[in-house]
Amino acid sequence: MSSNRWKARQEKDPYVKQARAAGYRARAAFKLLELDEKDRLLRPGLKVVDLGAAPGSWAQVAAEKVGETGRVVALDILPMDALPGVEVIEGDFREQPVLEQLEARVGERVDLVLSDMAPNLSGIAVADQARSMHLAELALEFARQWLEPNGRFVVKLFQGEGFDAFVREARATFRVVRIRKPNASRRESREVYLVGDGLKPS
Repeated sequence: MSSNRWKARQEKDPYVKQARAAGYRARAAFKLLELDEKDRLLRPGLKVVDLGAAPGSWAQVAAEKVGETGRVVALDILPMDALPGVEVIEGDFREQPVLEQLEARVGERVDLVLSDMAPNLSGIAVADQARSMHLAELALEFARQWLEPNGRFVVKLFQGEGFDAFVREARATFRVVRIRKPNASRRESREVYLVGDGLKPS
């Protein structure tokens, strides 16, 4: 029954229809498009890393925006079909061989780190929240290591246990931190996005 409800919701969702019409792999593309419109995240020539990129809609948007002079590297432990203008690395971004591949492609630093990662949900709220915050922490640590000075960071968060502490940590890392709720995020979801602007010197 839950599968049927999900399918019915998808069929009625205007962002799902727009994504199909625009050739995006998922409705999540419109979340990044909204964030970019508000915060001017993407422009030609930037080097961008997309963590947990599958199925690839954020990488699609990023590649369109940075153009031929930029670079987009999409990392995921899951297989992902090729995308124009996107270099795909399959593997865990915490592992040295994967990081070596990344460095070989983009050099030592990037301009923007994106993370729309979310855990597979168990239905146990406390456990799911803890896992989602762990993914956010991993993404923040990656951003600290890989961003250029004054680089930028976007990460999905779910409001709940650990949220306030993460925001404090992000404010200690970036000069400006904003919390955004794109229109494409479903109203009933606790999902928000943190935008970190201007990596501070370590």
